[in-house]
Amino acid sequence: MAPVRRGADVLLGAAVLDARTGALRSLGDLPVEEGPVLDLWRAPTDNDAGLHGEALERTWRALGLDRLRTRTASAAVVGDEFVVTTRTAAAGTDAGFVAVLRWSADTSGALRLRVELAPDLPTGALGAPLPRLGVRLRLPRGLERVTWFGRGPGEAYADTGAATRVGRFGATVEELQTPYVRPQENGRRADARWLELRGPAGALRVEGDPLVSFSARRWSTAELDAAAHTAELAAGASLHLHLDVAQHGIGTGSCGPGALPQHRLEAVPRSFALVLRPPG
Repeated sequence: MAPVRRGADVLLGAAVLDARTGALRSLGDLPVEEGPVLDLWRAPTDNDAGLHGEALERTWRALGLDRLRTRTASAAVVGDEFVVTTRTAAAGTDAGFVAVLRWSADTSGALRLRVELAPDLPTGALGAPLPRLGVRLRLPRGLERVTWFGRGPGEAYADTGAATRVGRFGATVEELQTPYVRPQENGRRADARWLELRGPAGALRVEGDPLVSFSARRWSTAELDAAAHTAELAAGASLHLHLDVAQHGIGTGSCGPGALPQHRLEAVPRSFALVLRPPG
């Protein structure tokens, strides 16, 4: 199914996208408030502070990974795809990340997104692993419940989650959160084959290609990062959905070594794909 340009919009399957910025405006009956945007930052964990060994949080902030901004370089219909090129970087730095987002659709109206990431690093290396790799969307607040087929029922990261098992699970958005004493990255469900969000605002289904990990919150990563106490996290007007293909390992940096080499998320060229569709 080929994309169709109509005024300021591009129509593709069941989706409406912004022809100038490439942003997804709606999918079926569900409005999309923002995104998908390349997602490389997570609220640092106690282990990222690194009282012993590698102090990743300090390095990440010095690199500006906590203040990344994304701009659209180009957006155009190319054959059967809508191709959007973005650059993500922090002000005052030369290092950035170029992402090519390739949108396509099948006859069922399902929307496929393929992301091709190319680090733009003048020194040839970032000097640290990335916190995460994926995309994020800001959706209506009225999405309340999540069902997924993947690892659960609890959170899992690259080097944690041995107690999780593969199955079909469900939870409210509030139940997905892990209330650590100090607010930090938490609540990620790993290796989902698919997930569905439903509520009065509508519904959305996301499928991994082949797997996707996710977190869904009532507050943004910036708000989570800024909070010193759980009581400071107040539900906002939106739902923040993070769709990861990888995160840097959790490690034991608060009392021992950081993440093992096999759990480091290096800043190298990568590609991944997702499928988004209105649930049947």
